[in-house]
Amino acid sequence: MASLRLADPALIPIYEKVKEKQRLSAADGLTLFQSSDLLGVGYLANIVRERLHGRRAFYIYNQHINYSNVCVNGCKFCAFGREAGQEGAYEMTLQEICAKVEARLHEPITEIHIVGGCHPTLPFSFYVEMLRSIKALRPEVHLQAFTAVEVAHLAEQNGSSVADTLQTLRDAGLGSLPGGGAEVFSTRVRQALCPQKLGPDGWLSVAQTAHRLGLNTNATMLYGHMESLEERVDHMLQLRKAQDETGGFLSFIPLAFHPQNTALDHLQGPSAFDDLKTLAVSRLLLDNFPHIKAFWIMLGPKMAQLSLCFGVDDVDGTVMEERITHMAGAQTPQGLTRSQLEALIREAGCVPVERDTLYRQVTEAAA
Repeated sequence: MASLRLADPALIPIYEKVKEKQRLSAADGLTLFQSSDLLGVGYLANIVRERLHGRRAFYIYNQHINYSNVCVNGCKFCAFGREAGQEGAYEMTLQEICAKVEARLHEPITEIHIVGGCHPTLPFSFYVEMLRSIKALRPEVHLQAFTAVEVAHLAEQNGSSVADTLQTLRDAGLGSLPGGGAEVFSTRVRQALCPQKLGPDGWLSVAQTAHRLGLNTNATMLYGHMESLEERVDHMLQLRKAQDETGGFLSFIPLAFHPQNTALDHLQGPSAFDDLKTLAVSRLLLDNFPHIKAFWIMLGPKMAQLSLCFGVDDVDGTVMEERITHMAGAQTPQGLTRSQLEALIREAGCVPVERDTLYRQVTEAAA
């Protein structure tokens, strides 16, 4: 019967592995990426998705704060970062950050997501006080803050170890780390696009140090620029190996490259076909990741909705104000309401489940 769902015969051996819950290889991942049978790949990913979550689909009521875009890294794929003093550069004061939080105190937010650039001069005390101030305003809210790249930068700025830096941030209110900054773990790509940025070993080391301290993290991959399919597969398998070792990754979030306003604006970015294929392959290769997230800000609500039939079980959250992707030309809304997210999920034949950052259920809508 499965062969009737698979137009590409090369997918049949992979189906057998999926059926028997066997781990897929790098060669399997490449076969999946190279296959033109998108529906077949999606069918395989959906087997895993439904095995793990049935038709439940998760979202979160969250708020994004991008506190500054001043950054020392100068990544060619980034439209957000600016040098200090450059036109368009900004940094929010603690008072401005608190005002953002206070403006939404009436909303049932469960997570505040905080990321920014690697600022050359802001003292470590600024970040500690930021967390403390937000926690004082909303003690019940989970703070998911600072990518692994930011954490390594803060440790260097403060002359302390990553572990000590994370411990200090946790004492101030840090709950978990977002997954940004991983980009692609290819030395070739990183040398061309972001040579100043924390490397793959450093990124993985920060994430795993967080895991050992009891802090969960997410993981990402920026795709659709100059990376090869083999490099995408290798990226996922390095994450899978790290998850085998420390087990603290909550979700994997493939991030679709937006070329507008970047040094790579001559590129097209990924197609809709590529978006769905990448999400589906990640569900199949990352067998030890509990969740695969479609970041609707980058994909658009309609593509995120469709992805729920291609291995995805999470569409992120309400967001409300996101700057990083929108500075790269994203035409998506700045935020979605709870009712909009639930309607999006229902139309895909799924049951909406509001979660918190750690995937504990807040509410579940009726089927």
